Order: sequence, then structure tokens, then C-alpha cells
Amino acid sequence: MRFVQRLELENIATQANAIAAAAGAVIAPVFHYFYGTGRTDIIVVLLFCIVLDWITGIQAAKKKDKTYSSEYGLSRIPRTLFLLALPALGNLLDRVMGTPGFLFYGVTFGLIYHTWNSLTANATRAGWPVPKAVAKLVESEIKAKTDRAMRQKEGK
Repeated sequence: MRFVQRLELENIATQANAIAAAAGAVIAPVFHYFYGTGRTDIIVVLLFCIVLDWITGIQAAKKKDKTYSSEYGLSRIPRTLFLLALPALGNLLDRVMGTPGFLFYGVTFGLIYHTWNSLTANATRAGWPVPKAVAKLVESEIKAKTDRAMRQKEGK
């Protein structure tokens, strides 16, 4: 027997679909105002790096240093909001100065590079498979994270 779903108005016009459509209608123009048109992909890359940094950071703290606490994790939320606000500020300054994205792209790629270093160092510290050549590139970040974790451990 073959299952065929019929598209009927009562299946499409639901309260959940209306809320999702309204949210999209509000969020999309706000996103484009703050980040600029056609820049969704680069912001998604930055957001993806930030999420991976959180995941690897939690694992490194739990496995390597045994220093993870929910208070420390929650304190990272303002930092994350700041990281997401900087490209928007760069875009707004580009618009004010009439430059074609110099500040936006410079800030965004700088943040992606910084976050990439951090997540790679965290993954290495967590014992996840990271190529040795890549781990060597982030040695100073690994040392800084290890030192910070030890200071945090001593402060408990």
C-alpha cells in the first residue's frame, strides 16, 4: 500500500506555521540590517565555529582538567554574544563610512581564525584526533588554556 500525504489547508495553516512565518518575517530583515545582505554563509561559519568551540571546550575541561562548572559555562554566554555583535558593528561602520565590507569581513575572518585556534586547541586537549601539524600550529593556545585551567583549579 502506498502512502500519499494530501496537502490540505488545515495541515498548512497551523498556529505553529504562523508563528514560524512571523518569526522569520521579523528576524530576516533584522539579520540583514545588522550583518548585510548576502552574508548569511560567513555568519553561519562563525556561529558553527563558536558552537564547536563550546563543545570542545566543555570536553577539554571535563576530561583533561576536571575543572568544568556550569557557572563557568554560563559566564561564556556574554562572550558569545559579544563575538556575534562585533561583525554587526563592523557592518554598521562600513555602511556609515561607505566602505564595501572591509571592517565586516576583517572582523569576521579575524574572529573565525581566533575561534578556530581555540576549538582546535580544545579538541587537542580533550584527546580528540587532531593532526599533529595542526596541533603544532596552536601550541601557544594549548599552553594558555592549560595554564588558565590550572589557575582555575587552584582557585577552587
